[in-house]
Amino acid sequence: MGVWHRKSGRKPTGAKIKQFRSKRKWEMGRSPTETLLGEPKRRTIDSKGVHNKKRPILRAKMVNITDPKKNQTFRAEIQDVEKNPSNTDYQRRKVITRGTIIKTAKGRAKVTSRPGQDGILNAVLV
Repeated sequence: MGVWHRKSGRKPTGAKIKQFRSKRKWEMGRSPTETLLGEPKRRTIDSKGVHNKKRPILRAKMVNITDPKKNQTFRAEIQDVEKNPSNTDYQRRKVITRGTIIKTAKGRAKVTSRPGQDGILNAVLV
């Protein structure tokens, strides 16, 4: 069972709109993938198209960090999730999304990838 994204079943006046067709698979959504700290774990999701698959990260402990001053990229372990500006609840629960500030051995970094969509965790030193 999924979440269905369609127009409301009511008019602005409150009158009920008659359904003229059944639900379509491409209207279905799913609950968000909330990436957390921990041993690496992924899942596979069928996406639209014949051979397309999504591999979102459910848990991660390593991140690819880019240093813009030295123009170098290296891997580092995530120590803590410091701030998540997208949602204060995510900040409390230590959920990693795009824009999250994380603490690593190399310093503080801002996540630039979308781990729940892309399946990779990239960041830039702040």
